[in-house]
Amino acid sequence: MTAYTEAEGRTLRTAVFGAMVLVSTADPGSVDEESQAGVRAITLLPDDLRAIIAAAPPALPKGTASDVEAGVLAALRDSVAIINAHEPRDVPIFRAAVAQMCRSVAGADGEVAAAERQMVTRVVEALA
Repeated sequence: MTAYTEAEGRTLRTAVFGAMVLVSTADPGSVDEESQAGVRAITLLPDDLRAIIAAAPPALPKGTASDVEAGVLAALRDSVAIINAHEPRDVPIFRAAVAQMCRSVAGADGEVAAAERQMVTRVVEALA
């Protein structure tokens, strides 16, 4: 198992949970269904990353909605670099898992709004 620092773990948690929150809040929907879809999708992550994500509660950036979005997108970009430094083979798995989490959250209530699709696109672009 790759050892991540506490700061790296915080960044990873902000990225993963923040991405789901951004999609969930892009269009009002069923918060319970969306949360459950996101949590189920976390199982797509490799074991070591899942352990880091589950190790502590996430902390989202503070401020306006655009501040939160900017902070989460930065955490996503930073997470890719962090994972690449530790375990490069996990980068494509992380990208795919976070993208799938966001799609699961967006579609949890049976339909995907334009605002949710746009947010998923921004998340996927940040992961590139």
